[in-house]
Amino acid sequence: MFTIEHEFDATVVTLVDEGEAPLQEDIIINSFAECITVEQYDPVQDRVHKITLSICQMRDLAASISLPEGVYTRFVEDEEI
Repeated sequence: MFTIEHEFDATVVTLVDEGEAPLQEDIIINSFAECITVEQYDPVQDRVHKITLSICQMRDLAASISLPEGVYTRFVEDEEI
């Protein structure tokens, strides 16, 4: 299950683990104009872990999901004027 909320400065997606135990903690993804943050609570350390990805890194991640193993580069062709 997931939720999507549009806030003033970000879109927030929350991924809720479903299924058989053991379940993982919720993952919260904040999409800002300049970056994406991914957060997850760690009950063992009693803290939230947060990583920040640039928009370029997020595009690379999205593109990589359906590709076989290998080394890739992603580029955008210049638009014709």
